[in-house]
Amino acid sequence: MKIIPRRLEGVFEIRLTPLSDHRGQFMRLYDESIFASYGINRRWIQENQSVTIHKGTIRGLHFQYSPSTETKLVRVAAGAVLDVFVDLRKESPTFGEWDSIELSEDNRAMIYIPRGFAHGFCTLCDHCAVQYKVDSKFSPEEDSGICWNDPLVAVKWPTDTPILSDKDKNLPTLDMFLSQNKRLDSV
Repeated sequence: MKIIPRRLEGVFEIRLTPLSDHRGQFMRLYDESIFASYGINRRWIQENQSVTIHKGTIRGLHFQYSPSTETKLVRVAAGAVLDVFVDLRKESPTFGEWDSIELSEDNRAMIYIPRGFAHGFCTLCDHCAVQYKVDSKFSPEEDSGICWNDPLVAVKWPTDTPILSDKDKNLPTLDMFLSQNKRLDSV
């Protein structure tokens, strides 16, 4: 397992190293002591899986308000996605900036996203399964997000015509969100 700090402070790429033989593979997906040595020790309380059928589907960009803010550890069990995370920490020098990583069953990469980020992904092929651990219980009352194609954030998605949920079609831009809502500092 190799842990690599990313450009946005607090985000880490995790490269898994499988052991292979004639039977197949074995991979350690999480090691508390290795994570702790990078200061990224969390108490994971929930693990989720989303399955997306069609290439070009975008899920996000989502986040939870306090007290339900989430740290996420994301990986792809099947298929491939472009995983995107946007810094919403008001005090951060990279506030409003985004980064991305391709996660796939082939590259065996994971991404650790701390609290204070909006998160989403776009499927790069049909039939993708994304798994993620979170350190806070999901709360529908604290659920929110920003628009996938916000021109100010300007994420470079691999599609201009994604498949979206009704919820994701109607999320506000970051500017709209900030003008209507003072709770961003509790993300």
